[in-house]
Amino acid sequence: MARIIEVENLDCEGLRPYRITSEIQLKRWFEPEKTGIFIAESPKVIRLALNADYEPISLLAERKYITGQASDITERCGDIPLYTAESHVLTAITGFKLTQGILCAMRRKKLPSVSEICGKSQRIAVLENVMNQTNIGAVIRSATALGFEGVLLTPECSDPLYRRAVRVSMGNVFKMPFAYFENNNYISELKSYGFTTVAMALHGNTLDIDSPVFKNLEKIALFFGTEGEGLKEETIEKCDYTAKIPMMNGVDSLNVASASAVAFWELRKN
Repeated sequence: MARIIEVENLDCEGLRPYRITSEIQLKRWFEPEKTGIFIAESPKVIRLALNADYEPISLLAERKYITGQASDITERCGDIPLYTAESHVLTAITGFKLTQGILCAMRRKKLPSVSEICGKSQRIAVLENVMNQTNIGAVIRSATALGFEGVLLTPECSDPLYRRAVRVSMGNVFKMPFAYFENNNYISELKSYGFTTVAMALHGNTLDIDSPVFKNLEKIALFFGTEGEGLKEETIEKCDYTAKIPMMNGVDSLNVASASAVAFWELRKN
């Protein structure tokens, strides 16, 4: 059972992870170790993180959640600090109202390698320079739901374990294997693992996403670019195919999160 600590002083050292607004500071928490920490929010998300063997460090919860919606979590987390107070006090600590009553600071794990994910997968999504955390979380949620097996990110992408991305993914970041490329030679790297590379973009030789060409491909790496600029021209040119979602009523594109869901459904494994 977690050790319940009534919050009396907002400057308590144990509350520091919950007061920090810089995700980069949390990511560097244990330097020179590479793991760092992240914050999981809501009972459902925390349970998924625990199921994925992420290590809890401390909890911050409204009193009513300790014996209510999060009682199983406080039992599972063992002898770690559980800081508690009324809702208005927690708002003062975190800077925002907790809509689901409980936060958990957790230690990051070592990420799998690109080669590990590629060796076990037939359908992967590749995000190039996607910085918006909401989009990262939404893409990962759709990929998990629609049968993709891995998400690979270029070095400039935002972190799937940043709080907003975790929340938008509804905890599916803990189910979906993800990794970062170490350099920008990712297309040739994917081809070396046997993947057919498909860029989601509007281009002169673009095929519709439901084209028969894609139906029997054994291993597909599906590329998505950042909002506005999309994929780099160099990336589009190097990919084996370029695909688009047919549009109506003069609309020329979808948000990357929406587009990914459509593409994942169309290119899922049969």
